[in-house]
Amino acid sequence: MRKAWVVAALTAGGAVGFVLLLVVGTFMVAGNLMNGVGKGAVGLAKGAVPALYQPLVQKWGNLCPAINPALLAAQLYQESGWNPKAQSPAEAQGIAQFIPGTWATHGIDGDKDGDRDVWDPADAIPSAASYDCKLAGYVKDAPGDPASNMLAAYNAGAYAVIKYGGVPPYSETRNYVKTIKELEKSFARPIGRVSPSRQAAAAISFAQDQLGKEYLWGGNGTPEEGGRFDCSGLTKAAYNSVGVELPRVANDQYNAGPHPKREELLPGDLVFFSDDLTNSRAIRHVGIYVGGGYMIDAPRPGAVIRFAPVDTPDYFGATRVTEAGAKALEEV
Repeated sequence: MRKAWVVAALTAGGAVGFVLLLVVGTFMVAGNLMNGVGKGAVGLAKGAVPALYQPLVQKWGNLCPAINPALLAAQLYQESGWNPKAQSPAEAQGIAQFIPGTWATHGIDGDKDGDRDVWDPADAIPSAASYDCKLAGYVKDAPGDPASNMLAAYNAGAYAVIKYGGVPPYSETRNYVKTIKELEKSFARPIGRVSPSRQAAAAISFAQDQLGKEYLWGGNGTPEEGGRFDCSGLTKAAYNSVGVELPRVANDQYNAGPHPKREELLPGDLVFFSDDLTNSRAIRHVGIYVGGGYMIDAPRPGAVIRFAPVDTPDYFGATRVTEAGAKALEEV
C-alpha cells in the first residue's frame, strides 16, 4: 500500500490552475515532439511479458525475419492471455492455442527434454515461433507485408493468402491481423520518443473533476454508486469521456498503447504500480499522469481521489493510450 500524501502547496484553486497549465502544456509538448517520434522497436517493453516466459519470447521471436519478439508476444497474448492451461471450445490448447492436429504436425520439443507437450510453454512458445516461420515461408511470394501475410495464414490458412494475394477479405482474419499488429506496439520497447496522445487533455479534465470523491471498490462512477470510482474505474471513465474504451482492470489497461520511459512521461499517460516489477499481469494500481511527477488516482478504501506522487518504489511503468491500442484489446 503506497503512502498517501497531500501536496500542501496546492490550495483548491491552485490545484485547478496547476492542472489547467498541464493541460495546455500537453498540447505544447505534443507539438514539439511530433517530428521526433521514433519508429520500430528493439526487444520487449519492461515487464510486458511475464518474467517466466520473457527469455523464450525474446529468443524464439528472432527465429525468422517475418516475426520479432514483440509480435510473438502480441500473438500469444491474443491467443491465451499468457494462460498455459487455456483451452477453447474448438479444442485449441495451451499458451499458443494449438489445435491437436496442428500440434501433431508442427509441435516441437523446444526444451529438448524428449517430449512435445502442448501444455508446456517451453515447448509451445518455440512451436508457435517455428510454425509462424513455416507459414511465412509458405506465403513468402504473396504481395504485401510479410508479417501480416504470416498472421493471416495462421488464422485462415496459407492457401487463402496465396489465393487472394495477401490478407484475404475475411473479417475475422483482417481483425486478427489488425489486432496483433496493434498489440505489437504495446509489447515492444520503443526507440526514440512515443507519439503524444491527442485525447490526453480532456481525459485529465475528467479526472480532475473527480478530485475529492470517496474511493469505491469496483466503482464505475454510476449514479447508483454516487459517482464514485476505484483506480481503474477512474482511468477507464476518463478515457471513455473522449471516446476511447479501455478494459476494466488495470493490468489489461497496460496493453492499451506503447510505453514511454519515465523521463518521457506526458500528461494523460496512465501510470502503473505493482509488487512484482517483472510482470504486467501483476499490476494492481493505476493513475493518470498530470505532470511534475504527480498523478490523479483513486487510491484505496477510506481515501478520496487525489493528487499523488508517481515516483514510489512500486512504480511499474506507463502507457500512452491510443484509440487503436484500446480497440485492439476489445478483440482479445
